[in-house]
Amino acid sequence: MFELRLSCAESAVEPISDALEALDALSVSAEDADADTGAEKALFGEPGLPPPAPGWSRTTVLALFNDETAARQAAALLAAQDFFTGATIQAIAPVPEQDWVRLTQSQFEPVAITPQFWVVPSWHAVPAAARQVIRLDPGLAFGTGTHPTTRMCLRWIAAHAPLGPRVLDYGCGSGILAIGATLHGAQSVDAVDIDPAAVQATQANAAGNGVRLHAGLPDAAHGRYDTVLANILATPLKVLAPLLCAHVGAGGALVLAGVLERQTEELCEAYAPWLALRASDHEDGWVLLTAERPR
Repeated sequence: MFELRLSCAESAVEPISDALEALDALSVSAEDADADTGAEKALFGEPGLPPPAPGWSRTTVLALFNDETAARQAAALLAAQDFFTGATIQAIAPVPEQDWVRLTQSQFEPVAITPQFWVVPSWHAVPAAARQVIRLDPGLAFGTGTHPTTRMCLRWIAAHAPLGPRVLDYGCGSGILAIGATLHGAQSVDAVDIDPAAVQATQANAAGNGVRLHAGLPDAAHGRYDTVLANILATPLKVLAPLLCAHVGAGGALVLAGVLERQTEELCEAYAPWLALRASDHEDGWVLLTAERPR
């Protein structure tokens, strides 16, 4: 397998990428040419909002080809196109053979939520200290326990066990919070997400952990719950404020994550008409916000 690496301006990324795909590239990707320098520019916006810019002013485009001949032919054909003006071929080089499955798996290690409660990838042995375990396949997951927001939610769940009988995990992703709630006493758990792939991942992970829960699209959430969990991001959490608060029963708890510490005040203001949020945990610049509805 050979990699064709080139650099171009933002305006040329799309036509060059389209051309590479038409030339039978196995894959095409773009990255910031200034990555890991002081000029690096993040492009990630929150759900529902456009990114701060459509692309990088200096972009590196990478394309994989089956062999060197195909890569060199593609480079020659690209160089002859009008849209390639100003772009440069940086390299055509072989890609070392690797065990990609093993390489991916090596990035995920068991995560200790508490000394006794662990999230363990499906291919790892369970640590001796673990008494409660969530087995997870990160290949299916949108939440693996490695991110601070997930860890804070799971710590809250462990600290408040046994949970009340009804729990809602809104924006369930991999289902990790729903599974954690079930392991900590919840008898009826609804896990919902707008993404059908997340619903499937939750169902698969629940089955792999031997727990019973109901996973579905958001309309599967109904009635009041003893605990409502939502690990999303600040903007959708603000939009969802009236909906999430309406699902919190008397004496119930609301647990919100995916919020940066600097966003705490705006979230508290957004939820103030219904519930009084407070910061219950902090980690790496993220905050866990919780509220309780009076009985």
